[in-house]
Parts: sequence; C-alpha cells; structure tokens
Amino acid sequence: MEKENNQSAFQEKLNTKPPLAERMRPTNFEDFVGQKHIIGKQCLLRRAIEANQLGSCIFFGPPGSGKTTLANIVTKVMKGEFKKLSAVSSGVSDVKDIIQQANINKRMFGTQTYLLLDECHRWSKAQSDYLLSAIENGEIVFIGATTENPFTSMTKAIISRCRIFEFKALNDKDVISALKRAIKDEKGLGDYPIEVEEDALKHFAWASSGDVRMALNALELAVLTTPFNKDKKIIITKSAAEQSIQKKALSIDENQYYDMLSAFCKSIRGSDTEAALYYSQRMLLAGIDPLVIARRLVAHSSEDIGMADSNALLLSVSAMYAIEKMGAPEGLIPLTHAIIYACEAEKSNSVFVALNYAKNDAQNIKDDNIPDYLKNHPVLNNQKGMKYKYPHDFNGYIKQQYLPNSLKDRIYYEPSTNGKEKNLVRKKFK
Repeated sequence: MEKENNQSAFQEKLNTKPPLAERMRPTNFEDFVGQKHIIGKQCLLRRAIEANQLGSCIFFGPPGSGKTTLANIVTKVMKGEFKKLSAVSSGVSDVKDIIQQANINKRMFGTQTYLLLDECHRWSKAQSDYLLSAIENGEIVFIGATTENPFTSMTKAIISRCRIFEFKALNDKDVISALKRAIKDEKGLGDYPIEVEEDALKHFAWASSGDVRMALNALELAVLTTPFNKDKKIIITKSAAEQSIQKKALSIDENQYYDMLSAFCKSIRGSDTEAALYYSQRMLLAGIDPLVIARRLVAHSSEDIGMADSNALLLSVSAMYAIEKMGAPEGLIPLTHAIIYACEAEKSNSVFVALNYAKNDAQNIKDDNIPDYLKNHPVLNNQKGMKYKYPHDFNGYIKQQYLPNSLKDRIYYEPSTNGKEKNLVRKKFK
C-alpha cells in the first residue's frame, strides 16, 4: 500500500507541472543541442545575436529541431519583448495589436519587440503583406518558424526581407544528450528516483527521428506509466521505451541495417528481383520505416535506371506517395510493384554520370560568361549582333551555342545502348 501511495504521489506531482519538453526548453546557447552549422561560435546567426544585430529571419526545418527554442534564446540574449503567434489561429488583428504595443515599448522604454510566428507558411499573401511595412521600418523583428521550405511556401516579398536559416533534424547523440540532461536536471526529472537503461535512451533517440520534443514526451510518458520496483525506483527499459514512443525497436543492429540497405540497393542495380524483394521484406519485418526503402528506390530509379526507362522513376515516386498517404500494409503493395519494375527495367547510369561531370565543371571552372543572346537583357554588340534563335520558329530545334566558350564542347550526358535510351538521338550532334 505504501508503494502504491508513493507511486500515486509521484504521478500527481509530475502531472501538476508543465510537460517535460517545455520544462527542459533551453534558455541559453550552452544547453541548446544541435544546429552547430548556424549557431556555432563563428557562425553568422550566433554572431548577429551576440552583437545585438539580428534582423528579421525565418527558421525552417523538421519538428523538434529547436526553432522555437532558439527564438526564445534570441529574445533573452538580446533582452527584447517576445511575442508569439500561431499562423493557424491568428490573423491580421492580432499582429496589429502587437505592432501597436511594439511601437509604444520602443518609444517609451527603448525595447525591441520580436514576433515569432509559428507555421508562418500558413499565412495568406494578404496577411503576410500586413507585416511588410513593420519589418521594413524596424517596428518589429520578425522570426518565422516553419516546417515547410519558405522559398516555395511563402510570399517572395517576405522572403526578400528576411534571412533564411535551415535547421537539421538532430542526430541520435544530440537527442540522447537532451534526454540525459532532463533525467539529471531538477527542472526535469532530477528529483525523482529514475534510472533509464542505455538501450532505452538509444531507442528514444532512434524512434524520434531527430525530434527532441517527441523523445522527451515519450520519456515522460514512460516515467509516469512505469511502476516502482522493490527498491522504490522507476527503471525505464527498452521495452517501456518501445511502448511509450509507439515504435518497435529494430530487430537488427546498426551494421546489419546498413548492410541490408546496401544489399537491397545493389540487388536493384543487379536486376535481381527476388533478392531486392527479400531484403526489403527483411528490413520491413525488422521495423525499418517503409519510407526509407521508398526513398532509396526513388534515388536508384534515376541513378541505375535513368533514361533507359524513365517510368521507373515515376512508379517509384508514386510508391513513395502511396506509403506516405496510405501507410502499411496497403502502401506496401505499390512499393513492391515499384521494386519489381525497377529490378526488371533496363539499366543505365548515364544520368548519374552526367550529374557528376556537370557538378565537377560547375565547381572547378565557374565560367559566368553566358552568351549575350541568352541573357535576360541581351547585349548584341559583344558578339557581332548575334540574336537568340527561338527553337519553335525552326520546327522545335535549331543549333546554337548555350554553354560559355570555355565549356562549349563539353559532353556530360552520353546515352547508353540500353532500353529506350538506345533510340535517343541527341539533337546537338545533328
């Protein structure tokens, strides 16, 4: 009975507090994990924050990668007024109130207001346009946070007035570091009799796919639902971690995982349908996300099949879409369909070879002397009055130079003699 009372009191105490992920939100750069490519000591964003020169910006990246947390740190370091809105539930009137108050704070107290707009890609053009003058005039410093690529999901007017910083999913080491901090820190679980097995930590990190918020929420759920043992301690095992994060642990180790993925890819390249199907099922039964297999299939449909049979790429992308929208088991049928097609298709690596040749020249030669007649505003004097020849005026094709002079004779793409590619006659050689 005493043990049950202790358990109940423990759970009650935790339930009265904010969620663990919120309690453990870092308030300084020292506790912030990941994103060293943008907040390392010599990186632009870190230097701008510490020099109190941060302008409007947009943070984009996957969930749980630290976008909102970094915005909070910005306001604490720069001692500003922090306002937060969600683009899903707010509108122009909310922003209007914030801008009015921001002007008062700046005029009376010299305080800069930082507006964090979560999921900023959800705002319409009309809503976004309302922010433009406030951003330009410095009435607020706008910090947008989004899981979508802003270059394709937001208005150009906003993009042109902001610096864009891309956040990456955290690696397993970073997630485990955040979990251990939560277990030891008094703000987290440091005052409670908790022990978490190393295998459980690794599973939380793997299953969360770089989302530290998900990992912390799963840890807290495991703690709240695991009974005390005879020593009045809560021991979080790998099994408890699996149940709390609802993702079964892989039944293969890391080396086996990469070996099987490699064997799957090479089986596609080698046109061995049975082997590719076997390795795909072996990975699926081991607990690997079907999207991992689908993404590799898409890549190899261009790398190893390419122009010999472009339908392989279309089918692979369709299979990936089916997995995303339907999940398993239904989505596994079109995935298997695409795997069989990719294996049976004619093979060509000409696309992959062309990519590397072009990339090598782009990196090492960097000739920006574009022929004048191809420029947005042609200058005719430099090339004896040469004019751009509109191919459609010549039955769809007319020979003319497109590459800079230093590269004009380059050949990147050479068709193979396989599949549909063998019938391809390159017009530039006519």
